[in-house]
Amino acid sequence: MRSPLAPERLLAAYAAGIFPMADEVGHVHWLAPDPRAIIPLNGFKISRSLRSARRGGAFTITINRAFVEVIEACADRADGTWISQDIHDAYCRLHQAGYGHSVEAWMGDQLAGGLYGVAIGGAFFGESMFHRATDASKVALVVLVERMRERGFTLLDVQFMTDHLRQFGAVEISRIEYETQLHKATRLPCSFVDHPGAITLN
Repeated sequence: MRSPLAPERLLAAYAAGIFPMADEVGHVHWLAPDPRAIIPLNGFKISRSLRSARRGGAFTITINRAFVEVIEACADRADGTWISQDIHDAYCRLHQAGYGHSVEAWMGDQLAGGLYGVAIGGAFFGESMFHRATDASKVALVVLVERMRERGFTLLDVQFMTDHLRQFGAVEISRIEYETQLHKATRLPCSFVDHPGAITLN
């Protein structure tokens, strides 16, 4: 019997608007929030200070250079995490299969922040982000949005609304509206990367 977290099952779940999270004891639950939080790409908000941080060169930005390190950093939270070992392993398999992606912000050779998620067609499903330096994860998010726009993506799913995401223009939409956007986005001939391996953007 195949694992419920096998790559093909995870991809099918995402395409149906469903994603997994683990509870404090590691049991996996499947969620489909209504309303659903998204960041409209044409409504993405970036502050002047963050724009300056993006352009200032304080961070070197890479894609898929340190996927495992990013997911482990996202899971390393003092208040607990929904990223169980099973979840960790499942998304590493998605990464190996070409669907899981990370955006990293570096200061020298130190990983300062980043995010990871899943890309299917023209949809990117943001999973988690972390920072060890001010603005590192925010700059990674800016780069994610830039790349999505460049490559014709149309849907940035962030699952649940938070004050942190609201500052970037996140909104909540109904399940019906979300499924409409999801259906269109996942069928677009988009690619987050053109080939396996790490990419350095600046």
